[in-house]
Amino acid sequence: MAEGERPRPLLRLVQEGRLDLLRDELRPDDALVPAVRSQRYGRSGDTLLHHAARYGHRDVLAYLVEVLGMDVEAFNSDYKRPLHEAASMGHGECVSYLLERGASVDCLKKADWTPLMMACTRQNLEVIKALVEHGANPLLKNKDGWNCFHIASREGHPQVLRYLLDMSPSSWDTESTIKRTPLHTAAMHGCFDVVELLLERCQYKPDSRDKCGVTPFMDAIQNGHVNIARLLLEKHQACPSAVDVLGAQPLHRAAVTAQDEAIQFLVSKLGVDVNERATALQLTALHYAAKEGHAHTIQTLLSLGADVHAKDGKSRSALHAACAGQQADAARILLRAGLQDAPDGTGTLARQLARKPDVIQVFQDTNVSA
Repeated sequence: MAEGERPRPLLRLVQEGRLDLLRDELRPDDALVPAVRSQRYGRSGDTLLHHAARYGHRDVLAYLVEVLGMDVEAFNSDYKRPLHEAASMGHGECVSYLLERGASVDCLKKADWTPLMMACTRQNLEVIKALVEHGANPLLKNKDGWNCFHIASREGHPQVLRYLLDMSPSSWDTESTIKRTPLHTAAMHGCFDVVELLLERCQYKPDSRDKCGVTPFMDAIQNGHVNIARLLLEKHQACPSAVDVLGAQPLHRAAVTAQDEAIQFLVSKLGVDVNERATALQLTALHYAAKEGHAHTIQTLLSLGADVHAKDGKSRSALHAACAGQQADAARILLRAGLQDAPDGTGTLARQLARKPDVIQVFQDTNVSA
C-alpha cells in the first residue's frame, strides 16, 4: 500500500479495533509515526486516540499511547480530549486506562463540559464512579450554568443522582445561567422518578421561577406531563395559577403547546377559569391556541366554556389572532362558533388580517361579508 494511502486504512483499523492489523501496518520505527501522531480526521480534527476512545478499544488505546507515544491530552478543534470521548460513550475500561495514564479528570472541552458531565448523559454509573474517585469535581458548571447533577436530572437517571447526592450532598443546589433548577429540567422532560427523588431528598422552594418566571409546575403542564404536575401539587404545594413574567398561567402555556389533557386537568380537576387572562396582553387561552393554529385545542377550550367573544387588551378576539397568524383551520372553527354574527362586526375586522388564500377562502365559505 502506498504511503499516501495510509491515513484512511489506519483510521478504519482503529475504529474496528483491529490491533493485530494496526501493528502490521504501523511499527514504532516507521518513518510515518510522527505524522500519524499529528494526523487529524474530519471537521472536528480528531486524532486516532479520539477514535479509539470513542469506539471503546482499550487495547488500541494502549498501543497508541505506550508504543506510538500519542498524547492522552491531545485535543480536537472543540478541545475535546480522548477522556471526553470515552466518558460520553460509557467505555469504562478506556476511562480507567486514560486516568491511569495521567489524563486530566476535569479537562474542559468547548462550552466548558467536563468528562463527568458527559458521562452523566448516560446511565453508566461505573464510569461516573471512576471519574469521581479520581477527583472529578461534581460542582463544576458548563457555560450554561449546568453541573453534572443538572445534566443527570435532564436524562432521567435517579440512580446517578442518588450517587451524586451521596458523594456531593450540595450538588442539587444549583441554577443555570437563566435560573433554571434541576427540578425545572426534570419536570420539563417528563422524568417522573427523578422529580420524585428531588422532592424527597432536595430542598427546592415551591414554585421557584427561572428568568422567564416559569415554575416547574408550568414546565410539566406545558409539556403534557400531567402525572408530574399532580406530584408537584401533592408533594410540593405547587400553585396552579402562578404567572410568568408576561402574566401567563399554566393554562395559557398549555394552550400554546396544545396540551389538551393538561388543559382538561387544570379546568375540570383544579377549577382554573378557562377564560382567565394573561395580565400583560389580556390574552385568554383561546387567543393563544388560535394564534398557534391548534384546532383541536380550540375545540377543547370551547367545550370547557371558553368565551369565543373575549377580547384582549387591543380589543381583538381569538379570530383576530387566528387570522393574524394565517391559521385557516382555527379561523374556520371560530367562525362556526359564532363570531361571524358578532354585533360589532368582529368577523369583518378579522377578515382584514387574512392574507393567505386558504384563510380568505374560509370567510368566503362562511359567507362573512366584507
